[in-house]
Amino acid sequence: MKRYRAGVLGGSGFAGAELVRRLLAHPEVELVRVCAADHVGEPLASALPHLEGRTNLVFENPPPAAAVDGLDVVLMGLPHGASIEVVDRVLDRDVRVIDMSGAFRLKDRSAYERFYGGPHARPELLEHFVYGLPELNRDAIRGARFVSSPGCFATSIELMLLPFAKRGLLRGSVQVVGVTGSSGSGVTPSVTTHHPTRSVNLRTYRPLSHQHAPEIVAALAAAGADIQLDFVPVSAPLARGIFATAFFHVPADTSPEALPEILRAAYADEPFVRVPRSRLPEVVAVAGSNYAEVGVVAGAQRDGMQLVTTFAALDNLVKGGAGQAIQNLNLMLGLPETLTLEDPGGYP
Repeated sequence: MKRYRAGVLGGSGFAGAELVRRLLAHPEVELVRVCAADHVGEPLASALPHLEGRTNLVFENPPPAAAVDGLDVVLMGLPHGASIEVVDRVLDRDVRVIDMSGAFRLKDRSAYERFYGGPHARPELLEHFVYGLPELNRDAIRGARFVSSPGCFATSIELMLLPFAKRGLLRGSVQVVGVTGSSGSGVTPSVTTHHPTRSVNLRTYRPLSHQHAPEIVAALAAAGADIQLDFVPVSAPLARGIFATAFFHVPADTSPEALPEILRAAYADEPFVRVPRSRLPEVVAVAGSNYAEVGVVAGAQRDGMQLVTTFAALDNLVKGGAGQAIQNLNLMLGLPETLTLEDPGGYP
């Protein structure tokens, strides 16, 4: 018999689909409830066709308090306003919460207001949440009741820069370009995700004002960095995946040969971060999986400083979303961190 009962709120979207798929296969967690505002009363396969015949669950849409009844853990793939409402209603309930929205990632209220378009509806709730990047906050996640999983861009950028922050090498200006697939925009179609235009196009959006920027700065600051971040996101003609490139400078006496070893040493014992030896990161190597890849090359030396370029690739729906949420779930429940997450994805 499985030991823990789980529910998914916001289960009809792309991230919800990945949550449901992996939780149905979890050896220690029983998925007992999937909630959504649409498809109510219909089988999960009505919105998630890849799950045809895998479960008898139907979509529900109860009030927040009822949605968590009888659950040990709830995973939320909701808009940030809806996430705030749920957490507000379950503070006194004996249930662990993993939120995948941006509602609780920022402790800085002014940053939240600037990047999310208005003041936080319940800022006093922010103190309850641990930022859910296992490679940074594993011990705190293990003891947490409320975890805020990072954004997909934030995960990729933090993973490629954290080792340098921890070595005291990340200072000053950092420029990042991140390329993302269309599934990051959610299941509801829009002009910019419509296939005839997305499939033949590259375009930037929210340049220098993307909402993941302040959480990246905050996470890197927690690791010892003091940076100014310039981040430009780009939408690309692929469904899944993120590829990020960062540029920064280190002292010229830093050995170029030492740079890859900084990454390898940082991630030697991490189950889901790889540092390829014979190539640089690429999306096809991680798509469909909870693995991320990071890499680095040294550039020219000028004025006593050396240019460093780092790269990261991950699947925005898995390590950048639902997979990382399940990684956090495993940690919070005291289970092996890798449960249901070790599959390598497909190729090509």
